[in-house]
Amino acid sequence: MKKRICLIHTGGTIGMVKGENGYLPMAGYLEGVLKTIPDLKSPEMPELDFYEMSPLLDSSDMAVDDWNRIGEEIAKRYEGYDGFVVLHGTDTMAYTAAALSFMLEGLKKPVILTGSQIPLCEIRSDGVDNLVTSLLIAGSGKVDEVSLYFGGRLLRGNRATKMSADGLLAFDSPNCPRLAEAGISVRYLPYAKSGERKNEEFSLCTLKNVPIGVLKIFPGINFPIFDTLMTEKLKGIVLETFGAGNIPGEGKSLLPIIKKAFKAGSVVAVCSQCPQGTVTLGAYATSSPLAKAGAVSGYDMTTEASVAKLYYLFSKGYSTEKIKILMEENLCGELTK
Repeated sequence: MKKRICLIHTGGTIGMVKGENGYLPMAGYLEGVLKTIPDLKSPEMPELDFYEMSPLLDSSDMAVDDWNRIGEEIAKRYEGYDGFVVLHGTDTMAYTAAALSFMLEGLKKPVILTGSQIPLCEIRSDGVDNLVTSLLIAGSGKVDEVSLYFGGRLLRGNRATKMSADGLLAFDSPNCPRLAEAGISVRYLPYAKSGERKNEEFSLCTLKNVPIGVLKIFPGINFPIFDTLMTEKLKGIVLETFGAGNIPGEGKSLLPIIKKAFKAGSVVAVCSQCPQGTVTLGAYATSSPLAKAGAVSGYDMTTEASVAKLYYLFSKGYSTEKIKILMEENLCGELTK
């Protein structure tokens, strides 16, 4: 019996057309294009239902409310399908994949995000292969989590990050092995399951649009400039540090700001600017003040996953102390501790 897959179109380059001011999504266009792709009519393909969200978005316009809309569409169709493929723009695809990995609690079916660097309307589009292979993987039932497929690589959704603005191998997961690689055939690789939440019944946790900020450390940064941002309104901060969690000047200028943030009920999560490797607070003298001030380690989480996880934990209504504990725990495959 054929598997049944729901294809959800949110927008993005894959379904865009050229307008006066550049490429833009057009309602109703992609569904017609799909009917002209011979591979989608192959007996090997799963049954396919198409749903187009409205309005379609360039992914740079994606926000928390849009993540909720995508999650809600999956949740309402969850029992009727064997898997889902979400067409999405590349700019924020990794953020959406990370968010859905937390939001879709107890997920036991494949949810694969994909798209393209070149629109289907153009010659040499990478969209056909990304779409066809994503549908085949979703129909195989061999990966039952949120993942991202692009350029022959199937990646864990909350480990993926965009590596290239114009290359066809646009995504990778530097701190997590790929789930599968597609060449002449699709080769599924041994991988650790995504967490303990598989024991839960499926449910959707919609996210609250709580104020969260990302602060990238750079040489010569003037920390006092950011002092006014640290109010009770700012709930979470992702601090992108050097290397394994290092900051300039042993944190003398930053520590009072972090302490102020904690007093205001904020959670500060420390991530590395390096694509590969992990944060180890206290390994160097320049990182130990962060740990003493109460910052939590993001270990090898991507910035995308850290942001999404903060949204998720605050949306669950947990206390600040519990959020600090859970930020350092592996909930659904997002970090290696």
